[in-house]
Amino acid sequence: MGVLFGYFTAADDADAARAVVRDDDQAAATGHDGFDVNAMDPTSDLVPAEALLTGRTAEAVRTDPRNGHLIAMTDDGQRMCLSLTDTLRDALAEADRASLRRIALEWAASDAFPSPPDPDGLAEFLDRAADLSRGALARGYRLYCWISV
Repeated sequence: MGVLFGYFTAADDADAARAVVRDDDQAAATGHDGFDVNAMDPTSDLVPAEALLTGRTAEAVRTDPRNGHLIAMTDDGQRMCLSLTDTLRDALAEADRASLRRIALEWAASDAFPSPPDPDGLAEFLDRAADLSRGALARGYRLYCWISV
C-alpha cells in the first residue's frame, strides 16, 4: 500500500489536529469537507502548481510558514496533518475552470514529477481543490492535508 493524502478544511490548526489525531474509530477528517488522493504531496508536488496559480516563486511558496507546517502527528509519523497556505486557498477559490486547465497543462510539463503526469488528472485535482477552497473561504476556514503512510 502506498501513501494516501487527504485534503480537507478546518476552522483552525487545533480543529485540523483533532480531525487527524482522533479519540474514536473514525477515519481522518471525518466530518470535514475534503477528498482523498493516492498521490499529491503538498510539500513537493503542489509547490509548482501554487507558484503557477499565485505568481509567487517556488522558493517563496516553500518558505511560507504555512506551507507544509506540521500541525499534528500520530502513530510514530504514520499519520500527519500539514497546513497549506492561505495564498493557495485564495488563488484556487478565485480560479475558473479554464484557468485551472491551463495551470494543469503547465504543471504537467514542469519538472515536479518523475515522469509526466496526465494533465486531465491534474486538472481534476485542481477542480476538486478549487471547490474545496471556495467552501473554506466562504466559511473562513483553512486548508490542510493529512498523510497516511
